[in-house]
Amino acid sequence: MDLRIKDKICIITGGAKGIGYGIAKLWASEGGIPVVFSRSMPKEHDKELKSLCKNYSFFEIDLKNYDLIAKLVNEVVAKHKGIYALVNNAGANDNLHIENTSVEDLIKSYENNLFHYYAMAKECLPYIKKEQGSILNVVSKTGITGQGRTSAYASAKAAQMGFTREWACAFAKDNVRVNAIAPAEVMTPLYEKWLLNFADPKKQYEKIAKDIPLGHRFTTIEEIANTAVFTLSPLASHTTGQILFADGGYVHLDRALNWDKE
Repeated sequence: MDLRIKDKICIITGGAKGIGYGIAKLWASEGGIPVVFSRSMPKEHDKELKSLCKNYSFFEIDLKNYDLIAKLVNEVVAKHKGIYALVNNAGANDNLHIENTSVEDLIKSYENNLFHYYAMAKECLPYIKKEQGSILNVVSKTGITGQGRTSAYASAKAAQMGFTREWACAFAKDNVRVNAIAPAEVMTPLYEKWLLNFADPKKQYEKIAKDIPLGHRFTTIEEIANTAVFTLSPLASHTTGQILFADGGYVHLDRALNWDKE
């Protein structure tokens, strides 16, 4: 299937690892040009992206310094002559609980997880409008369900969903589409690291996976990337304002389902 993204520029924040890297790699594989904004880039990932796309670019930035974003976006446009799409992805669950988190620490968390979504969209929008392109916010099921003991992250993710719906309304007149994808249990490097906190990581994985209705397994990075890149592409031309759940039914289906009992 031709996704019609050949030579189209897509900025992916946090595109050096995990879900962001999966999206960048697939964008390149489908003929698009990924531009990664991240604190660093593993050599092997840099090499792979270069092998897939000779025009791929990496820009080093700590996105909590959101006052630098305008400068980098201008550099992207100077180099690539435009921007078709933006994937807001960078961030991490910092597990800041209301009972032991100050307002100052809450704001710092938002600097890592929320404010750059706004700044990136603001700076990229004039160029995305010109190409009638697309924005995708990577959010999280925690913004819908909560998780317990992670007020900062959960509220940031809920705010990102609010941005998604608001921007979809605001820029429909410009034929700019804005959607979000909400991962649930995805085996990213960060998730693997978290599992290592348990005495038996395999047992902890199985405990979580058994409650995922479709296949009793985690979603793969590739499955998230497939949904993301299609949604960004012109083939999803009448999809906007949606929160997409590529999660094996984890959020919206009955977690008590267990087909093995039949």
